[in-house]
Amino acid sequence: MSRLLKAGGLLLILAAAGWFVADQNDGRLAGLLGGPSLLRTPAQATPGATPAADSPPPATTVRRSAPVETATVRRGEAAADIHTVGSLQSDESVLISSEIAGRVAEISFSEGEHAAAGDVLVRLDSALTQAELDDVRARLSLAEANHARTSQLARGGNATQRANDEAVAELATARAALALAEARFDKLSIRAPFSGVLGVRKVSPGAYLNPGVEVVNLEKIDQLKVDFKVPETYLARVRVGQSLELTVDALPGRTFAGAIYAIDPQVDVNGRALRIRARLDNPELLLRPGLFARIAIKNMQVQETVYVPEEAIVPRGNAAFVYRIADGRAVETPVRLGARLAGAVEVLEGLSDGAEVVTAGQHRLSDGAAVEVVAASGQI
Repeated sequence: MSRLLKAGGLLLILAAAGWFVADQNDGRLAGLLGGPSLLRTPAQATPGATPAADSPPPATTVRRSAPVETATVRRGEAAADIHTVGSLQSDESVLISSEIAGRVAEISFSEGEHAAAGDVLVRLDSALTQAELDDVRARLSLAEANHARTSQLARGGNATQRANDEAVAELATARAALALAEARFDKLSIRAPFSGVLGVRKVSPGAYLNPGVEVVNLEKIDQLKVDFKVPETYLARVRVGQSLELTVDALPGRTFAGAIYAIDPQVDVNGRALRIRARLDNPELLLRPGLFARIAIKNMQVQETVYVPEEAIVPRGNAAFVYRIADGRAVETPVRLGARLAGAVEVLEGLSDGAEVVTAGQHRLSDGAAVEVVAASGQI
């Protein structure tokens, strides 16, 4: 019993000490002593008391907005031209090859020179073919003589109808053999099928050619073709006979005129584009097949449309979108694009006149992200 009384007295002493320290030190040690200051709230602290120097400030969450630059979408007239790129091609092009086997006896052209239609370019050795031709001619002469005698005998009743028929058939066979031999002999001379410029030859004198072996390429380049594509949205705005202007990097400062003469009736399903072919004159032979060409289709119908800066477009696969600003946030907005101009892109669907779009800082954004406009360029 005395032990319990001693313990109770000790607890009372400690509690009193805790109360005293809490009053003297704003409760900093009261928690350690278990005094009643543990129940105090900050609002119940002693008036005029200051927080302890080592107490951390209350934690706060700061949500920052992404800095972006913007421009305002404008409505204006569509450009009168459609700009695209393409490749030049020869008006006619062929790889000349041998149709029959033979050894090259003579090469009758120089590389890079002009050849007229029908000019002999290469002659193959004709010794065997000439002998075959002479043999066929001799057989034809014999067949003609036999046919004449048999016909005369048949008219006098001294030859059967069968003998006369056989003579007629032999004569026809000999004539067909002669035509075949003459055709084979003629093919020993490899000729230009049309007028044009010859390329680099691929055979040498004495070479043995099998049928199909390429000899030289021939290109008709006084006129050229140019193949290119435009988006399917221009289907109603392009037509056969439409003029165009063409430039090539190889001839800076020069512009060449041409006209569309064919539009493929089938739309390219991969790129959703129209395949178009135009033709242009090249009398000075300055342009060459294979050159990369920049094309402007002229006399397009003028209409109003919406434009955005080119840097506002964010590609995604075969589609594209822009970030539109609404109530301080970036809204991911899909768009359908049209013609590209210098620094701007036509928007066919997705945006209206006056919309504000992000032109710089898109890499920091996601749909619905808070933004802070640090620079606005106004209308483009």
